[in-house]
Amino acid sequence: MKIDREQWQMVVALLVVGVVCTLLLATTNIFTKAPIAKAERQALMNALMQVLPEHQNDPIGDTRDITMNGDKKPTSFYFSRNKNNTINAIAWQVTAPDGYNGSIHILMAVHPDGTINAIRVTGHKETPGLGDGITKNHPWLNSFASKSLSNTRWAVKKDGGDFDQFTGATITPRAVVKAVKKGLTMYASMRDKLLTDSNKNTSEEAHAQ
Repeated sequence: MKIDREQWQMVVALLVVGVVCTLLLATTNIFTKAPIAKAERQALMNALMQVLPEHQNDPIGDTRDITMNGDKKPTSFYFSRNKNNTINAIAWQVTAPDGYNGSIHILMAVHPDGTINAIRVTGHKETPGLGDGITKNHPWLNSFASKSLSNTRWAVKKDGGDFDQFTGATITPRAVVKAVKKGLTMYASMRDKLLTDSNKNTSEEAHAQ
């Protein structure tokens, strides 16, 4: 099949447009990648400041990535240390897959003995005015502090537990409570490994310096 001049011009024009678009996308990615990464780091730091106790280290720089059984991506554990370089809390994110409108992402921090320091919800799609109490109801969020597997009935009061439910929205707090309990159970199963590996790596880093 013979291609006439107009068809060749169209092919060339499409090629040029494709190249220009590719260059624009690449350039945009180059110039926005660093600011986006910086913003994400700052957002993470802000969230960590809300759940961790007072500390003297950089938790983001003191991180251990561990792949749990059945997970495709590793979980990042952020360590907070006091002035004696002793771990006073560990933070990580858990996900409640059974929220009313989808997954609820929760950042939780526990002391080495397995008691909670604080939790914060970092992402959700729950109904405004009902389910969003998991971010706006601070007394409810603060009720998780000092809770552990052994001193708490891990369910909402409607199910015989220790946690309040929200009027007209029981599913949302139920999902959060369940996810936090699962996080504590996971921590209990790997507590020794987390604390031992972190202290070992820190000692090796200090010795290398």
